[in-house]
Amino acid sequence: MSADVREKLKTLPNSPGIYQYYDKNGTIIYVGKAKDLKKRVSSYFVKAHDNAKTNILVSKIADIKYMVVDTELDALLLENNLIKKYQPRYNILLKDDKTYPWICIKNEEFPRVFSTRRVIKDGSKYFGPYASGRMMHTLLDLIKEVYPLRTCNLNLAPKHIEQKKYKVCLEYHIGNCMGPCIGAQQESEYGVYIDEIRNILKGNVNAVIAELRQMMKKRAEEMKFEEAQDIKERIDMLDNYHSKSAIVSPTIHNVDVISLVEDEKEAYVNYLKISNGAIIQGHTMEVKKKLDEKPEEIIPLVLVEMRERYGEEAKEIITDTNIEAIFENLVITNPQRGEKKTLLELSQRNAKFYMLEKHKQEKLVNPERHTERIMETMKKDLRLKEWPVHIECFDNSNFQGTNAVAACVVFKNGKPAKKDYRHFNIKTVEGPNDFASMEEIIYRRYKRLLDEGESLPQLVVIDGGKGQLSAALKSIDELGLRGKISLIGIAKKLEEIFYPGDSVPIYIDKRSETLKIIQHMRNEAHRFGITHHRNKRSKNALGTELTQIDGVGEKTAQDLLSHFKSIKRLKEATEEEIAVVVGPSKAKLVADYFKQPQS
Repeated sequence: MSADVREKLKTLPNSPGIYQYYDKNGTIIYVGKAKDLKKRVSSYFVKAHDNAKTNILVSKIADIKYMVVDTELDALLLENNLIKKYQPRYNILLKDDKTYPWICIKNEEFPRVFSTRRVIKDGSKYFGPYASGRMMHTLLDLIKEVYPLRTCNLNLAPKHIEQKKYKVCLEYHIGNCMGPCIGAQQESEYGVYIDEIRNILKGNVNAVIAELRQMMKKRAEEMKFEEAQDIKERIDMLDNYHSKSAIVSPTIHNVDVISLVEDEKEAYVNYLKISNGAIIQGHTMEVKKKLDEKPEEIIPLVLVEMRERYGEEAKEIITDTNIEAIFENLVITNPQRGEKKTLLELSQRNAKFYMLEKHKQEKLVNPERHTERIMETMKKDLRLKEWPVHIECFDNSNFQGTNAVAACVVFKNGKPAKKDYRHFNIKTVEGPNDFASMEEIIYRRYKRLLDEGESLPQLVVIDGGKGQLSAALKSIDELGLRGKISLIGIAKKLEEIFYPGDSVPIYIDKRSETLKIIQHMRNEAHRFGITHHRNKRSKNALGTELTQIDGVGEKTAQDLLSHFKSIKRLKEATEEEIAVVVGPSKAKLVADYFKQPQS
């Protein structure tokens, strides 16, 4: 296994998608689908395989590329498209006549609804494709049972009906058709059925499931239990049903999809090539920014490169960036909803995964550069004057107003520095007053750092909103540190970031590394504080039990707890072992107390 392949295995996402194996010449030799890309691809390299061809395939893998999708169905359909296009050496051969079925609502008077494997551009509406034929037929059977639609292929133009050219068939006599061929049903009434069916096929299956539940209940009441069980199986299938796929869409023809995500130094541009409604090419390119170029400057350059590389001449570009048409007769689309929006979101997701993969590789290969990038990102996101190499976060903790404590956690270069964590017992505040407690611990922490000549943090994070932040700021001002330490507060509910003197918070992208580090610090401060608080309450409770012994005071109780760590160990100790800590006379008092029956 090459070093490049080994590094890629470490950074694959745990998401559904397809993977492509390339040989040393850059030729695709295998395309596969996966529910979990990381687990599936890694499984090829962990052991020797029973199948000789698989071992040969693995030996020839020089590079791995992948594309994430929403569901296993999407992965299956995309795998099908790519195998047909590239016909990789180690894949089974998929012939074009074996395509997935669709449900068609025919473009005609009194439209028929039927299954087909041929998508014809005649104005008809196609829904699917369906990787499961049983799923498709479940829907068609339901539609047939709920809606009395015609199944014949007669031309039901108004003039033909008026001329009485047709006679009703058996379907009419058994109640499956209302007889539009003889004018017994109006086209407007029939159109209501078609509108409802169209909504169901678009994915609104709740109404379908409700209808099936009623049918199941009715069959059960009629003692038709086998039919009721069959309907229940349909309901279970529809609960997992996704009628639309982002991978193939008969309404989107020959377009390019391009999107961009970026960090401080690089942009990552994903390109999807759509041909006859199917994704046949996906590629993500890394672009190093030299002059802090904007997305609208980067996208056109990458688009030209991709179109030249893949010989694409699509007349429509779907993108998330406002760019001008750079080719003649080119339409730029920024979709807000629908199938095009779904394709754009798929492209954005792949660009993001590629960026995260690069960040993981960077962390493994060049940790210093990884740290520098995170520091630069935090500086920009939090509007700081310098990199926040040293950050401290504070949290208060009390239980019903008792045992008030606080915690300070320290991060350096974006990582926990646990040896620098500190606990504080609140000394000057009576009762549950979080604001006064925060003011006290901030003053004590930074007064001590100043007195001892220790370095100050570039950023202090307060777990709380404006009230907590204002309390902390009083101590910062009293110590003359305003302007020397940046101070922010983070509110729990909406993850709002507050700044001193500014009543309007800012919101950081929930997917950003900056917010993840701040959330990590807050969670660590909360965990560290709660642990100390719990230990303090426990020790206070144990100390109270020992001081109930005549002749044992607080000092003796603390000495015993410090030595034996718990009441259980103290109970199990001999009088001689206790005497080593507090002397023979008090040891006898303690030993005699524990020998008595405890109520």
